Amino acid sequence: MKKIRNIVAALGLLCLASCQAPKEYYMFTSFHEPADEGLRYLYSEDGLRWDTIAGTWLKPELGKHQLMRDPSMVRTPDGTFHLVWTTSWKGDLGFGYAHSKDLVHWSEQQTIPVMADEPTTVNVWAPEIFYDDETQEFMVVWASCIPGRFERGIEDEDNNHRLYYIKTKDFKTVSKAKVLYDPGFSSIDAVIVKRAPKDYVMVLKDNTRPERNLKVAFAESAEGPYSPASEPFTESFVEGPSVEKIGDDYLIYFDVYKRKIYGAVRTKDFKQFTDATQQVSVPVGHKHGTIFKASESVVKNLIKESEKK
Repeated sequence: MKKIRNIVAALGLLCLASCQAPKEYYMFTSFHEPADEGLRYLYSEDGLRWDTIAGTWLKPELGKHQLMRDPSMVRTPDGTFHLVWTTSWKGDLGFGYAHSKDLVHWSEQQTIPVMADEPTTVNVWAPEIFYDDETQEFMVVWASCIPGRFERGIEDEDNNHRLYYIKTKDFKTVSKAKVLYDPGFSSIDAVIVKRAPKDYVMVLKDNTRPERNLKVAFAESAEGPYSPASEPFTESFVEGPSVEKIGDDYLIYFDVYKRKIYGAVRTKDFKQFTDATQQVSVPVGHKHGTIFKASESVVKNLIKESEKK
């Protein structure tokens, strides 16, 4: 009997060792100004203290200005990483897209011409990719300005942005662009967070001159309708929110561009926020992207490849 117990215990330990989930790292897509060099990465074990993976990993080839600003990444259940980005300050009617299995080797870059039906569009800024595991669809949200389309408010016609979106399963067949959110003011830099079925939060920037801060809105569907925007939860002169969940808390990173630092807040409910700027460490020069997770093997391979650059 003792021998049997020992065998069972040994099998239990073996299962514990072999059945543990593979280690994952937090990763942060990044770029450096003037955004013409290409995609960069940060990585972190705890989601608070970040290190740079040296080098650039995808040189931009698309658009009028051939930039890679606001790189947004998501990993789908099959292990594929999907990337979208801003290709130009002005003059483009779409955003860039590419995919990869290892974050090193990338598919051919392609423009997704989401505003082709709106030729007077000034820009397509900060596409943010969201994958809904329930519908197995991608949703990409971005900001565009179409002069004369919306009530001007206090912004110039070529700076009066609203948030648009498309949905797709494969980036080959793409839905027609629709307005996602019109809060009554110029808004950019939106990121969608799914907390539970029928429980979505959108973090966005109020881009009007007196504000230039971050706010939130709530909805039962990723496509809305969203609630009126909240009061700001950051100081002014911030942009590029990135959201990650650590334990029971959500951590919202943002680029405090006037002070040239990265800020962060913690929240459990997106209603009460606690400053967490002193708890995080982000390398100098990092510009905003999005946070996602990658396996230890992918990260270690990236670091190995970076040593060859």
